[in-house]
Amino acid sequence: MQPFLLRQFWQLIEETQTSRILGMDDTSLAKWLTHELIEHNISIDRTEASAINSYIRQKTPLIRDLAYQRSAGSFS
Repeated sequence: MQPFLLRQFWQLIEETQTSRILGMDDTSLAKWLTHELIEHNISIDRTEASAINSYIRQKTPLIRDLAYQRSAGSFS
């Protein structure tokens, strides 16, 4: 994945409400995040889209951990 896409991806994670992240199953979350990245980067081709989806699936546990931490922090 290209560095600018990685930055955009993690920025998207930070900007997305935790309830959205935690409210989706893994497959739906990966599809939604992939769609959001592709929608903001029209130049992404099919190969890059596949790589993005694969990266997201690998990082799903981390994404959920971050969302849990943010939601727990908002209740402190």
